[in-house]
Amino acid sequence: MYLGIFAKTFTRPTLDSRLDAIQSSGIDVVQFNLSVANLPTLPDTMDEAVLQRIQSGMTVRGLSMAAISGTFNMIHPDRAYRQENLRRLRLLAGVCQRLGAPLITLCTGTRDPADMWRWHPDNDAPAAWDDLLETMAEALQIAAAFNVKLGVEPETGNVVNSARRARALLDAMQSPYLKIVMDGSNLLRPGEVSRQRSILDEAFDLLGKDITLAHAKDVTDDGVRIGHCAAGKGQLDWAYYVQRLRSVGYAGALVMHGLEESEVAGSRTFLGSIVNGR
Repeated sequence: MYLGIFAKTFTRPTLDSRLDAIQSSGIDVVQFNLSVANLPTLPDTMDEAVLQRIQSGMTVRGLSMAAISGTFNMIHPDRAYRQENLRRLRLLAGVCQRLGAPLITLCTGTRDPADMWRWHPDNDAPAAWDDLLETMAEALQIAAAFNVKLGVEPETGNVVNSARRARALLDAMQSPYLKIVMDGSNLLRPGEVSRQRSILDEAFDLLGKDITLAHAKDVTDDGVRIGHCAAGKGQLDWAYYVQRLRSVGYAGALVMHGLEESEVAGSRTFLGSIVNGR
């Protein structure tokens, strides 16, 4: 297991200056987002010149992509929105091989039309699940066409809001192109940190063989609301989380996010001590 980081953690005006900042951090594996190149996460068109700059900029700095973000609201109430973003997802999938991105990360979505990370009570309605299956089936056709994996993350604000729902999605799709992004902090609801080990156990027991990427952000829980922060500054049981990742044979990137650039060095040191057993 080794450390990675969200590329957009580093705020700079240009692609090259952001890549320089990543290189200077001592972390050489990223979850990329085209916003780093001042493009939308899912652009309307792909700019060949920008793609060449990303490709060459990563290569000369010795950087690689564990994944690239393709997030959009997969159960947005407007079907036209979903279809347009599937069209854009196809464009992104079409350049993943040349960029060296084996995985596109997705957001299973919410019925909230304004914020794809915010819970909406209609997420539990059968129609929301049906829309997810429809959108995901089309996304998986795209993934198969371009031989790239898709990664979904169970998180409490989305329609796939638990490990059990994630397992149900995997079972429904039956696709080798659909995988899991594991983030221990996103599995917890207010008041649940005290029993996080049992929640993590359920998630790893249900999803372990399908985990293709792991995220590293911390969690705070005051019993009323869940907050997120840099790894090492919250209440996640990191030793147990890493132990469970190893127990299912995971040996890939542990991708830092949910932190400020000023916190990168401290979290890198903290996570390094956990991963390396010091």
